[in-house]
Amino acid sequence: MSSGAVEGITQSGARLSKIWVLPLVVLVLLGALWAYVHSLQLDSIETRSLASDVVLSALWEHIELVVASTLLTIAIGVPLGVLLTRPGISRAGVMVLAAANASQAVPSIGVLVLLAMVFGVGFWMAVVALVLYALLPVLRNTMVGIHQVDPALIDAGRGMGMSRLQVLRTIELPLAVPVMLAGIRVALILNVGVATLAAFTNAGGLGSVISSGISLDRTPVLVIGSALTMALALTVDWLAGLAERALRPRGI
Repeated sequence: MSSGAVEGITQSGARLSKIWVLPLVVLVLLGALWAYVHSLQLDSIETRSLASDVVLSALWEHIELVVASTLLTIAIGVPLGVLLTRPGISRAGVMVLAAANASQAVPSIGVLVLLAMVFGVGFWMAVVALVLYALLPVLRNTMVGIHQVDPALIDAGRGMGMSRLQVLRTIELPLAVPVMLAGIRVALILNVGVATLAAFTNAGGLGSVISSGISLDRTPVLVIGSALTMALALTVDWLAGLAERALRPRGI
């Protein structure tokens, strides 16, 4: 076997080992959490707060918040980012990015409270706040990914008779995909963390478990809510990494 083949197998094995690091960390975390819970003698309040139906319901609500807000963020951020790179409109991109920067500079709890005061509380109000908070990385990475495409490739496409739309679809977007996916991954992880604050506006999620632990002064409830949020964030990051590898155009 040639040295090149051996090196290729070694690199492939290293990549596979990296892929499985996060799932192992999550399993270790969940195992430690299980051992911690079973080492305690929970009182009646802790037992009610940590009932399986309560925790699973909070986890599912958290996942719903993250999925809905991330899909809306992508649906808004990617088309808007593409539009702001088009000739004649690109100057407006500076103002849009400034507005997006401002929305992320504001503390997330402040955005949630302000929206709650204006529109009321609930699931969709929290989703709107999450979209406002996570829009910047998707918008910015979409614009950066398209702007960094070699102008010579665009000129070559135009020279072959392609329209601007064809150049965008077949040259600019495929080459920008890796940068765009990185922005979507950042937005996804941001949403997992910020969604814990949605409990303060009656939108549920794992934040409700954490806030119960704080308000009731029950450390086990607080620890379990926080650990589950960490495990969910690591799992989402791992799944996003797999999706990024699968969707990345070959050869880029």
